[in-house]
Amino acid sequence: MTLYLLIALALVATSSFVTVQQGTVAVVTIFGKYQRMMRPGLNFRIPFIEQIFKRISTQNKSVEIEFQAITQDQANVHFKTLIIFAVMDDSEETVKRASFKFINDANFMQSLIRTVEGSVRGYVATQKQADILGLRRDIVHDVKEQLDHVLEDWGYHLIDLQLNDISFDEEITRSMAKVVASNNLKAAAENEGQALLITKTKAAEAEGNAIRISAEAEKVAAQLRGQGVALFRQEVARGMADAAKEMEDAKLDSSILLFTMWTEAIKNFATESKGNVIFLDGSTEGMDKTMKQMMAMQAATMKK
Repeated sequence: MTLYLLIALALVATSSFVTVQQGTVAVVTIFGKYQRMMRPGLNFRIPFIEQIFKRISTQNKSVEIEFQAITQDQANVHFKTLIIFAVMDDSEETVKRASFKFINDANFMQSLIRTVEGSVRGYVATQKQADILGLRRDIVHDVKEQLDHVLEDWGYHLIDLQLNDISFDEEITRSMAKVVASNNLKAAAENEGQALLITKTKAAEAEGNAIRISAEAEKVAAQLRGQGVALFRQEVARGMADAAKEMEDAKLDSSILLFTMWTEAIKNFATESKGNVIFLDGSTEGMDKTMKQMMAMQAATMKK
């Protein structure tokens, strides 16, 4: 009898103490009704009356899921997503919600996954396929904003949502690659055209500048030539006037001067012609006619 009593006391003593691991809280019930919770360490319980209903981990949990969504323009998008979540805190109210909202952990995990998938699909359905890759951050923000309220009611909160991979059907991927390639070719052609336009414009500007500079130089040269000819004529006229005056003072006929200029001109034609043919009337009548013309010109010059 004493032996049975000792065994019973040992069983009672053994079942009276419960160890709860760090990062975990234990939910205690009495006859199925919530009673209290036990924190990490060694805890006492009423043997055979208080039962450990569930152990809730307060540590972070993660799950990776893969699913697909359809965009506004009917393109299939494949997602590989990592969800990181945890119990909001270790307060009694939060632990109660995390313990009793779902029948078991499998149902909770299924609900979490389906909620994430539904949120992502709902957002993707409003976007076009070409914009999805650039909306990664917006998708995460929208999903987290929706999930925070739902998970809070379950006693959990979403720590992070990572869209690790976003891909499309093979046919769509090929078409997107073609679009990118064609856009690159278009950009290259536009750049090449702009470069060619700039080159031709600069060449035209350079040619125009060269023509303008050449024209300015020719203009200046012509002016200088004209001034030289004018100065030459002035000097010739001044020299002829002086010579004519001296001959007049010496009581000599000025036609002698004209005759001398005529013979000097014929001599210059002969020595400087370099093979060119110049026809002159060398007869006495021709010389007389030329002399009269030159004297008439001189008389007109003197009047002026």
